[in-house]
Amino acid sequence: MLKTEEDILKAIKQDKWMMEVLSAAAMLHLPDFCISAGFVRSKVWDVQHGYMRRTPLSDVDVVYFDASDTDEVTEKQYENKLLQMLPDVPWSVKNQARMHKVNRMPAFRDTEHAIECYPETATSIGVTFEGEKLRLLAPYGVDDLLACRIAPTPLYVKAASYHPIYLKRIKQKNWQRLWPHVRMEE
Repeated sequence: MLKTEEDILKAIKQDKWMMEVLSAAAMLHLPDFCISAGFVRSKVWDVQHGYMRRTPLSDVDVVYFDASDTDEVTEKQYENKLLQMLPDVPWSVKNQARMHKVNRMPAFRDTEHAIECYPETATSIGVTFEGEKLRLLAPYGVDDLLACRIAPTPLYVKAASYHPIYLKRIKQKNWQRLWPHVRMEE
């Protein structure tokens, strides 16, 4: 069982596939990059559930922030480069300097701010390199993630206008099907 942020980082470091994926993404030298959301969340929940095999990911979310080039074509070029390096990985590359428009939100300041605006606290997580070391971006900490608890981030709480998006998403994702110990807050 993982109990701390350090435990999460250690589990990622010990996962050869995750380190290979992170290293490939780092080779692109994207500004303010990390791999976020399910890449980290699924690893943690797999460990917390005692799974020996990785739960398949629908995508690997490489996010970065570059206000000087918000063309979606650039993201696709990065995805293609990553596919050439690791063709079996379901890459998804998104520049957070443009994603606020897609999600109809105010502009993000940087990648961590964009992650802070994800719908669930346990998904508002990313991992990147800081020099040679791994670093987690966890604007809401890791308690919900470690406890397998899904709760809305402040933008998505009950009284907020984005709350219906949160409710629709948790219904569609149906995380409890894969991880039965997951608990959800509405």
